[in-house]
Amino acid sequence: MSDLIHLAQPGAMLAVRVTPNARRAGVEVVDGQIRIGVTATPEDGKATEAARVALAKALGVAKSRLTLLRGATARDKLFRLD
Repeated sequence: MSDLIHLAQPGAMLAVRVTPNARRAGVEVVDGQIRIGVTATPEDGKATEAARVALAKALGVAKSRLTLLRGATARDKLFRLD
């Protein structure tokens, strides 16, 4: 899992790309973009919630501090760190 603690600033906007049904869960930065692979399926918000949990863990913050602003049903999502 990638260490993104340096991005954990209050009010930070974090654009991520989520890959549901990934073989392996994890967070990585590829060409400056945060990519999150989750093993959850993209139904009923399961993949989005799994991505929120993975991102919070990589940032070293509580998942309740991450708010989804955009992309509830899309691969590209925007989270705000409160």
